[in-house]
Amino acid sequence: MPGNVEIKAKLHDVEGVKKISAELSQSPGETLVQEDVFFFSPNGRLKLRTIKDVQSELIFYDRPDKLGPKFSDYSKTDVVNPESLKETLRQAMGIKGVVKKVRKLYMVGQTRVHVDHVEGLGDFMELEVMMEEGQTAEEGQKIAENLMDKLGVKQSDLLSGAYMDMILQKSDAA
Repeated sequence: MPGNVEIKAKLHDVEGVKKISAELSQSPGETLVQEDVFFFSPNGRLKLRTIKDVQSELIFYDRPDKLGPKFSDYSKTDVVNPESLKETLRQAMGIKGVVKKVRKLYMVGQTRVHVDHVEGLGDFMELEVMMEEGQTAEEGQKIAENLMDKLGVKQSDLLSGAYMDMILQKSDAA
């Protein structure tokens, strides 16, 4: 399976991070309107991602829930009929929840910088260092930490879980 090193952080200065990301990527970024439907899974996380005007995909990933950069294994499958697959997986496994977000994507070297507005949660940033053949997790972690510094992300802003976890925690607290 391919892998990446990821970090997730709460954002306080969305426009500032977008500006720095655009400068570092030398691009205005790409806006993606996404919906992730999470299914109950005995291992890792399984989600069906639909992106407006883009091919849908089924994504399985497994990563530890810890603060700071973390290594993630994942696999993706393109989906031609997402509604049919969603219903099949709902019947077989059950739906855990849904995450809706508007994502601004910037490519900085081998890193995907995501500036996300998540419905019901607020504004966040994710870094995904796409690991290259032969690269170690430690090398990916250094790339992520360097980019965190450039973007002004503080250790106190780092988050450990997924958006789905935060949505479930919020609904449990309500």
